[in-house]
Amino acid sequence: MDFTDVSLTALRVLRAVAEQGTFTAAAASLGYTQSAVSRQIAAIERVAGAELLERRRDGVRLTAAGRVVMRRATTVLDEIDATARELSGLPEQSGTVRLGWFPSAGAVLLPAALAALHRTDPGLHVVSREGTTPTLVRALRAGTLDLALLASTPPFRPPDTESPPLALQTLTERALRLAVPATHPLARGDFVDVADLRGQRWIASTGSGEDRLMGVWPGLDERPEIAHTARDWLAKLHLVASGCGLTTVPATLAPAVPPGVRILPVRGGPQEQRRLLLARLPHPPTEPVRRVAAALRAAALNVPDTDAESGA
Repeated sequence: MDFTDVSLTALRVLRAVAEQGTFTAAAASLGYTQSAVSRQIAAIERVAGAELLERRRDGVRLTAAGRVVMRRATTVLDEIDATARELSGLPEQSGTVRLGWFPSAGAVLLPAALAALHRTDPGLHVVSREGTTPTLVRALRAGTLDLALLASTPPFRPPDTESPPLALQTLTERALRLAVPATHPLARGDFVDVADLRGQRWIASTGSGEDRLMGVWPGLDERPEIAHTARDWLAKLHLVASGCGLTTVPATLAPAVPPGVRILPVRGGPQEQRRLLLARLPHPPTEPVRRVAAALRAAALNVPDTDAESGA
């Protein structure tokens, strides 16, 4: 095999397919047609003499050979990008760490960690982006992220089944909380009894890739009344503040609630936990990655796990 015949375009297409999970999504992200993406993948597989992508009904994933090629391709593409920056007169970014995070992590945890790094490591450059767990895991596997903050709900399982397993560290594990309008009768106490949740109106969304409702207290023995649906957690909380219903939130969001919302524990019945995970590929991390991981761990431990009240 002669990889000198492989174009940079083919390497970028392979990376996009590995990260996006489908040829269609990769084509859209690159501005190519799906047939053009297919041709580039076919070309690089001919040179490799092996299938680099496993085609499945739910998308594609890298094969063992694909992971080898992707690891090397990421190095080549990063060097090309660094060369372009140097030729453009832009500063060197050898200390760059690429971080992915689930949506609600951007409210409290991520800003706290980045602020701490700005004070302690001003030369460290962190590039971050939001995504769902499947998207972030694919990006880790494709080598376009160094670290990812993931949220995990029961039953706790690994975020993917590929080999080798991702290196996972649990940063926190805290009980789910309830967001209540400050004017609601349930907001008068220091906690809510699970029996008092019957007949309430809820603000919810459908979990990514799941049938379960996110935002409704788990285990209710009735069909919940969904008054509003919203994916964005901040939109949910502002709807709560307006008296439109109740919703659930991870305890780490308590410091970021808008005025007019109380965050309270629920007593009675099982308590559902939420885990905050830090994920990376299983090879030894670089020193910049270690420093970012340490800042994220410290920020996670410093987020108060207390009841919150705003504007009551």
